[in-house]
Amino acid sequence: MAQRFYPAVLERGEGRVFGVWFPDFPGVVTGARSQEEAMAKAGEALAAGVEDLAFEGRTLPEPTGLDEISLPEGCDFVTFFAVGVEPPDQSERVNVYLPKSLIARVDRRAAEIGMNRSSFFGWAVTRALRAGGEVILTSIEDLAGKRVK
Repeated sequence: MAQRFYPAVLERGEGRVFGVWFPDFPGVVTGARSQEEAMAKAGEALAAGVEDLAFEGRTLPEPTGLDEISLPEGCDFVTFFAVGVEPPDQSERVNVYLPKSLIARVDRRAAEIGMNRSSFFGWAVTRALRAGGEVILTSIEDLAGKRVK
């Protein structure tokens, strides 16, 4: 699927920092000590926001036009810029066999945070993969003293 571009707002913050936020993704923000670094981090922040939206089962919003963006009072505006993001992959049904007690725990936790089972599994697996070598297996591999690389 083709990359989509969303408007981002670069603003000055207190203490000589710069912040970036996305009108179409409330709560998705990043910042840094320089405007270049803040803008460079914007792509990763937006990608995480798009991923979270997909796990919640929600579709991507249409990008807001630059002329439609309302800046909040007190915003020390620097510039608008566009950030590209790949839409999330289409879902595919898979079958896994897990202990019933684990499924019950997953269902409880997913409900606590407002997710369904599938979204929770996708979210948890993505976080585990991002953690890379920090994830320690809790299975036969653990007994053998092997770590995930």
